[in-house]
Amino acid sequence: MKNSNHAPNIERIKPNILYYGTPVILLNTLNEDDSVNISPLSSSWALGDCIILGIGLGGKAIENLERHPECVINIPSPSLWRNVESLARYTGKNSVPEFKKEVGFEYGKDKYAISGLSPIESETVKPSRIKECPLQIEAAVKNIRIPEHTPDFAIVETKALQIHAHKEIIIGENHIDPNKWSPIIYNFRHYFGLSDQLGKTFRAEI
Repeated sequence: MKNSNHAPNIERIKPNILYYGTPVILLNTLNEDDSVNISPLSSSWALGDCIILGIGLGGKAIENLERHPECVINIPSPSLWRNVESLARYTGKNSVPEFKKEVGFEYGKDKYAISGLSPIESETVKPSRIKECPLQIEAAVKNIRIPEHTPDFAIVETKALQIHAHKEIIIGENHIDPNKWSPIIYNFRHYFGLSDQLGKTFRAEI
């Protein structure tokens, strides 16, 4: 009898990474000297005003959040992918952890200078926002948890406090126009924008 679990056009794989397509964010956290660290992240999701972040341990971002539980979640547009990538090899951690050195990371203090992006003052949290990002979310950290089954990462629960958006992507008073806004999608370590609209769910408000 033929194995019913087998299909000739499907194969079992073991990819080294599982970034199957998630938005890129730039996470702003506060350093000890009140300067701002900017960390590119590719693991986040939102439900209501709760935003969950996946952050690797041993870096500056999680260290900062444990000491000062505030952040800004900046969501860049596809036009900013080179600015995002310019940050990718730099850590705010000095000295650079050995595991980061092994894969090519370097220490970089001034992340705004490295990225070519600009700070703008936040309203409710200490870390600044990134002016060029079309969406900027000021947030408070509510919980940090390290999964037992994956001890190299932290799951960080945040609550959105203030949301800022570029005027050109706003429709009405409080809606983002999905025809004018697109995040950067991190697709198996490659950067993509969104394609043309396919349709919308019955719950869409615009």
